[in-house]
Amino acid sequence: MMPVIILGGIYGGVFTPTEASAVAVFYALIVGMFVYREIAIADLYAILRKSALSSAVIMFIIANAGLFAFLITRAGVPEAIGLWLQSVLQSPGWFLLGVNAALFVIGMFIETSAAIIVLAPILAPVAQHFGIDPVHFGLIMVVNLALGMITPPFGVNLFAACTVARISLDRIVRQLLPFVLVVLTCLMVITYVPQLSLFLRDLVYK
Repeated sequence: MMPVIILGGIYGGVFTPTEASAVAVFYALIVGMFVYREIAIADLYAILRKSALSSAVIMFIIANAGLFAFLITRAGVPEAIGLWLQSVLQSPGWFLLGVNAALFVIGMFIETSAAIIVLAPILAPVAQHFGIDPVHFGLIMVVNLALGMITPPFGVNLFAACTVARISLDRIVRQLLPFVLVVLTCLMVITYVPQLSLFLRDLVYK
């Protein structure tokens, strides 16, 4: 029932993905305490303590990633990357390949939201210069930087999975390659077959 509540609420516009996580926790707590009776009131302190520690680990990583993004922005690195891509890569195809390579590396070190805020205003005008649709380019950025959430060394989702599963990072990385390859393949399809991303928009707003 939980997937129905989460996905139904998100796609139905009832709550955001962030709010869906809170709804899922509340639902799991109610079901665990009153339906399956696997959680007693005495267990709540240990559960809340473990949740706080897990959240603290993730938030610490995000905070440091945000600080790192601030420092490289102050140093002018993103702007230099944008100017370099515009000067060196002279065709839309090569520009998209260069952007994907740069975002893939950047996504390994910078948290996704911070990277979008920093890089989108720099790269979007360059993409428009090459005649790339803004919606298409936005999807490329989001998918590419989302890939960074499962790639070391600062993949936030990796640390969350390791914390929940209680395993070390090196153990999960070994099993990660097939999933990274699948996402990379999807990214290449999204990048070089824009009709897949823009078909519904063009159908509605033609």
